[in-house]
Amino acid sequence: MDTDTTTGEWTDSRERPAARRAGRRFGAWCAGLLFAGVSVVVGCRVADTDGVTPVPQLLAFLPWLLVPTGAGLLLTLLARWWTGAVWGVALLGLLAWFIEPYGKTGDPVGLPVAEVRVLTSNVEFGQGTGELISAVRREKPDLVFVQECEYACDAALRRDLAADYPHRRAVEGGGSEGSVILSVFPLKATPGVPATMGMPGAVADVRGHAVRLQLAHPMPPLPDQVGLWREELGALRDVAAEAEDSGTPAVLAGDFNASQDHAVFRRILDTGLRDAARLAGDDRTVTWPARTAPAFGVQIDHVLVSEDFTAHRARFLDLADTDHRALVVDLTLHGAG
Repeated sequence: MDTDTTTGEWTDSRERPAARRAGRRFGAWCAGLLFAGVSVVVGCRVADTDGVTPVPQLLAFLPWLLVPTGAGLLLTLLARWWTGAVWGVALLGLLAWFIEPYGKTGDPVGLPVAEVRVLTSNVEFGQGTGELISAVRREKPDLVFVQECEYACDAALRRDLAADYPHRRAVEGGGSEGSVILSVFPLKATPGVPATMGMPGAVADVRGHAVRLQLAHPMPPLPDQVGLWREELGALRDVAAEAEDSGTPAVLAGDFNASQDHAVFRRILDTGLRDAARLAGDDRTVTWPARTAPAFGVQIDHVLVSEDFTAHRARFLDLADTDHRALVVDLTLHGAG
């Protein structure tokens, strides 16, 4: 028995070890719950699958799972739960491994034949159209891919940019359904990709070289739309594979609603396409949501290019009135020989 110096009453010293043991058990349980949640997501990544809701949504933020894993590891140390500590260290190692960039790199074979600047922007139901037009005039891209360009946005681009971009391919629509490709190069129509939101395509004549263009804007992986999200990203993979099989240089750009941590997006990269931002040293730079970038978010806006291209520079533009950052990349097209 001990005396409580504040009250002068006798207390049982055995209560304090019991309280400590209860606290450790609680900490171990909390760590176990954190590790279990992270393990489900990491397990799907190991299995190369996107799983079911909520795994596809959480996979987009895979690097941020380091935070609950680190918190859980700290709890295991305080609780002296050594098995849990091994579990946490293993999860940290797997997360660190998967955070590394995915996909092929390497220099193309052939001589440089053209410099191409590409800009892609989701203008959020057309709200960021004015900012986009200013950015286009400032950056002077050769190709512009615009998503969520509804009727008023489409009309504004025609009015303000037609003189500089006489060639266009568009899918008209309201809300998020409209999309536009603007080009300084002549364009030949292609069927594009049938989808919920517009995904037009074209073949550009870039200094005498045919380049396949495809705008990307599949459905996001909403809880009740994961199947449709997979299907529409699969259709984009088919376009990439077709371009690879034909040997045609290709550029796929837009809001993919997916990151390299999604298996369905990695299947697109497996065709041989490469992420231009990664080639320029800016992989995982946040593009959405713009209001928390660059501190928190995910890179879902991409410019993917075939191995005929090198990328020299990537810039992420903060445009008002849209929840996406625009992406500008400078490319060099290499020809045969």
